[in-house]
Amino acid sequence: MKDSLLSYPWKFAGIFLCLCGIVLAVFYLWFDFRFTLPVFAVYSSFFETKMFATFRTNFADELTLLLLISGMSLIVFSKEKNETENIDALRLKALTIAVIANNILLLFSVLFIYGTGFLSVLVFNLISFSIFYLLFFYMFQWNEAKRKIVE
Repeated sequence: MKDSLLSYPWKFAGIFLCLCGIVLAVFYLWFDFRFTLPVFAVYSSFFETKMFATFRTNFADELTLLLLISGMSLIVFSKEKNETENIDALRLKALTIAVIANNILLLFSVLFIYGTGFLSVLVFNLISFSIFYLLFFYMFQWNEAKRKIVE
């Protein structure tokens, strides 16, 4: 597992990108931040359906998701400062529980959330797996550290 992970300093780049994404999300959601630029779309169906077209659009929401997804990916796939064999087991456990938690969230959403609320859930799902994984991984690490202190 260690060979397929990025080196530890990439975690800081990921944290920086996530923080930028969170700040941009706050500006976008609460202050209606707009940032218009020309984009190329393979497929777009907003007011009219376009294929392989260039047009101007608000790029703030796309940039927010790009920052959050890339930042979370760097955090998830970076080594810890002190990578041990035990960390691999914690990674696998966190991965398994994150998959289960994410699927439960999606099943709940399919059954009980409709309309544009469901679209919001789908957008959140772009980063929810990484959030669940990181929460469980660091929670397991913290519990392991507490257990070692007690022993």
